[in-house]
Amino acid sequence: MNLIHGMLGILVCQLVGETLARAAGLPIPGPVLGMLLLFAFLLWYGDPPPALRRVSDTLLNYLALLFVPAGVGIMVHFQLIARDWLAISVALVVSTAVTLIATMLTLRGMLALRRRRHD
Repeated sequence: MNLIHGMLGILVCQLVGETLARAAGLPIPGPVLGMLLLFAFLLWYGDPPPALRRVSDTLLNYLALLFVPAGVGIMVHFQLIARDWLAISVALVVSTAVTLIATMLTLRGMLALRRRRHD
C-alpha cells in the first residue's frame, strides 16, 4: 500500500503542475511544474514521507529500463541523427555542462542552508 500512496503523491504533483501550466498558459511543461511543487513540498516538510521514499527508491532501481525506448528511438532515426551529428553533439556537451554547473550551484546553496540551520 505504501507504493500506491507514494505513487499517488507523485502523480498528484504532476496533475497539479499540468493543470497550472494549461490554465495559466505557461510555456513550462506540466511535469516540470509538478516536480517543482514536489520539491517545494519536500523543502517545507523536511524528510520525505516513507511512502514517497519507498516509491522513489523503487523507481530509481528501474531507471535504466526507462532509457530503452530512447535507445530504440535513436536506432530508428539513425539516418537523421547521422546527418546532424555535430549539432547534436554540441547540444549534448553544452547541456551536460550547464546541468553539472547548475547541480553544483544547487548543492552549494543547499549545503549552505543546512549549515545555517544547524548553527
